[in-house]
Amino acid sequence: MKVAQRRKAIIDILRGSEAAVNGTALAEKLGVSRQIIVSDISALKAEGFDIQSTHSGYLLPTSELVEKTFKLRHTREQTEDELTAIVSLGGRIENVYVWHKVYGRIEAPLGIASRDDISRFMEGVRSGKSTELMNITGGYHYHTVSADSKATLNEIEKTLAEKGYIVPEI
Repeated sequence: MKVAQRRKAIIDILRGSEAAVNGTALAEKLGVSRQIIVSDISALKAEGFDIQSTHSGYLLPTSELVEKTFKLRHTREQTEDELTAIVSLGGRIENVYVWHKVYGRIEAPLGIASRDDISRFMEGVRSGKSTELMNITGGYHYHTVSADSKATLNEIEKTLAEKGYIVPEI
């Protein structure tokens, strides 16, 4: 397979996937090394493709999605419930960020769109290697959530509010 064909195949795979696709899976599917995939992704980004790198792989967001940012607060024990509520209603958690009084905005891309993504994220947190950003701000954090419609985002907001996770505007 030539370089141009392989790069087109990468775009087609990413467009056809609702969840992030990791580099190893792309490499196996296309019969090349992971290093080649990393190089191809860099070249595709340089060509203008909005490929996002997340903890669970690569994503190519569709422009038909709408986004909303939610200010949230909950305990560490409620993290999985929060993420599951969003994903089960059709949302995708694009990022997490906090406002630190000294450092300012600290942000990390997430790209969580499925229960498998949630499991991988929670495994990383539970392993003790990392902790959620919200822990440096007393549980307060923001998520940018994307979905296929405003109605879906409204339903997500309603559910998060019912669970007591939404921080009311003052």
